[in-house]
Amino acid sequence: AGFSLLGPRLEFQGPGALAHSLVKASVVQKCDAAYPSPKTHPQAPSVHSIRPTRHRRRREHVDAAAERSAINAAAERGCMSDFPIRSRKGGANPYISSDANMPETKPPREPGAAYVFVPTLAACALLLLYVGVGVVTGVSTDYGVSSVRGSSANVLRVATWNVAAINNNPFEYWITHDDKAYNKLMSDVQEFVSNPGERDVIVEEVFSDQMWDSLSKKMKDVGWAGVDEVDKMWKDDFRSRKIVGGFLTDATLGKKRLASMPDRVTNTIRTENGNVMRPTVINCFSGDLGTQEKWFKEWMEFMFETRVKDQMVYETLLPIKRSKYPALSEDEERLSIPLQTLCGAIFDAILVHMMNSIAPTTWQPLRSELCAALNSQKDSRTLEILERTYGDADVLFVQEAASAFVKTASASLGSKYHILAPASMDPKRDQNSLVFLCKKRFPSTASEFTDEVLSSLSKAPVANGDLYAATVFDSSNRPFVVASFHGDTNGLATIPVTDALLEKIPENHKLLFGLDANTYENEREGYQGAAKYQAFIVDKGLGSQHGVDSSMDVKRYTTFNARTYLQPQLNKAVAFDERYTNINVDRNPKDFILYTPRDFELVDTGRDNTGERTYTEDMMFPTLKFPSDHGVTAATLRLLPRRRV
Repeated sequence: AGFSLLGPRLEFQGPGALAHSLVKASVVQKCDAAYPSPKTHPQAPSVHSIRPTRHRRRREHVDAAAERSAINAAAERGCMSDFPIRSRKGGANPYISSDANMPETKPPREPGAAYVFVPTLAACALLLLYVGVGVVTGVSTDYGVSSVRGSSANVLRVATWNVAAINNNPFEYWITHDDKAYNKLMSDVQEFVSNPGERDVIVEEVFSDQMWDSLSKKMKDVGWAGVDEVDKMWKDDFRSRKIVGGFLTDATLGKKRLASMPDRVTNTIRTENGNVMRPTVINCFSGDLGTQEKWFKEWMEFMFETRVKDQMVYETLLPIKRSKYPALSEDEERLSIPLQTLCGAIFDAILVHMMNSIAPTTWQPLRSELCAALNSQKDSRTLEILERTYGDADVLFVQEAASAFVKTASASLGSKYHILAPASMDPKRDQNSLVFLCKKRFPSTASEFTDEVLSSLSKAPVANGDLYAATVFDSSNRPFVVASFHGDTNGLATIPVTDALLEKIPENHKLLFGLDANTYENEREGYQGAAKYQAFIVDKGLGSQHGVDSSMDVKRYTTFNARTYLQPQLNKAVAFDERYTNINVDRNPKDFILYTPRDFELVDTGRDNTGERTYTEDMMFPTLKFPSDHGVTAATLRLLPRRRV
């Protein structure tokens, strides 16, 4: 690596770049009008300009307008543009590193700048040769200035995005919102749970004996065993517990998953005909929950009279295993179906009572507003960002997508992209990893080998739909492996899956791998550290958007969220004032784009938590405009020429 002073510009050159520096210097010097100089780097020598003539200023204005029109037309055509790539802040494409507050890489010409055109036959011939072989100049990554030129056939735009926000609960995360009513509501909920005082009444006052009698009768009618034993638990224990201290904040109940498990399964059930929602505060149920009686009537009809996916809702409940949740007793495991149904009903009843106590006239309208932005329009907003902001990408990696999203994406983006999903996609768990391949760039059919990768894993916590891996050829008949992966919450499966994938990659294939690695800034027992994962992939001969060094900036976060007090796992709740310090705040560098450095060179990279290719560091998300709890991670990669042996 080294530095080369080319005309008025000081540019960093990566390994091998000095070989063409003399040619490049000649071309830049003699054809500066074809590629005008950007603003100089602060350390570069200053350049004295010559005021252009009126005629030349007019001609340059027309030329610039024509260039902008051509680039915009290319952007409209979609991925794999035929035009040279220009990194320009605010433009439609390509990727830029706006989150690094870098100087613009190709700013508009300024008044008074001098552009001297000295055409010679030799210089123009050299320029054609220079572009034809795909030589690209500039610095890659967010940490410096990047200026990308060259044929788009030698450049790949890639992005990865975990599109999910968990459980369809609009209140689950603290969000950035200017509405005073929303902020007051969430503050009052936090106060109710943290300092309930006299409001900490017994469970029977919000979920009555009559309600339990109706529920237990339905349980028996559908043939559940052990209802009488659960009735004894109700009378001897649950009915007299305090709603906050004895239930919502009971850590043991949280460890047993007796309220969170039924919520996970029944909160929002996706079907081909739309979403079916449990009557509860923590989803987008559209009915009236203004009283306990109205809520209970709707709740019973949902659980015992509603059919989804060829079964009744109560039949979707899953046994809770003591092997996974050891806090359960043997009896609780055996009775887990009726017991979790009781606890789920109590949990919903408490939330309805709490919301109608602190904000009886405002909480339901506020929820409707949040649902419109974060839930009911979530898929359309997600696809809008993918199409409008990242529609020039050659490869898009998506994680935690619902099976219904695959159909929606195919209808919206199917003309431009192959939408690839795993054969083992899980429509019930609905957390699937996908790959979108630009049809112009990858016209051939991909060949999936996900099962081959998973077959070599033993105890790694990987579920159906978490991984997609396939081989595919691009339009130049070059072989690729593309893979998308969603790691477990602690990131413990990330290294085993990466290892297993590397073992199955066919010879001479170029790797592109987008993943939610679920890695953490601070490594601790039972959690995968981001720095350790970066060192691992470099040791395996890979690079990431952090580069090809074993070290990385662990503060380049791709998540920043914290759970509120309106969700079933209150052991993970964070007070608003502790959103920067609490260990339960998820502010971590979780998302990666991996590639093989022998095949690619990183040109630039960026993060996005706005949907506009910008990243606001201290903003929690999701927001009303950005529907996911993960930011988009994007990179531009330059294909390297194949080395001759």
